Amino acid sequence: MKKEQKSAIVEEFRLHDRDTGSADVQIALLTARIRQLTEHLKQNRHDHHTERGLMKLIGRRKGLSAYLWREDKNRYQELIARLGLRK
Repeated sequence: MKKEQKSAIVEEFRLHDRDTGSADVQIALLTARIRQLTEHLKQNRHDHHTERGLMKLIGRRKGLSAYLWREDKNRYQELIARLGLRK
């Protein structure tokens, strides 16, 4: 992911001006990386090292999503709708 792409994602999902690490931003960044790796794996089916990394990213996103759901269900619902994720 390029620096410009990452900055755009942070800009879109941040909660306030100096926010770079809220759960919303982290989930959005992980989702972008997961989508990128998914496309890579469609072309390179035998790349098991990338597949393992993808599974680790999915687990990290799942944990952050669970945290956000526990803390603020409305923000969670809004975020998954904006990202196009299913519950």
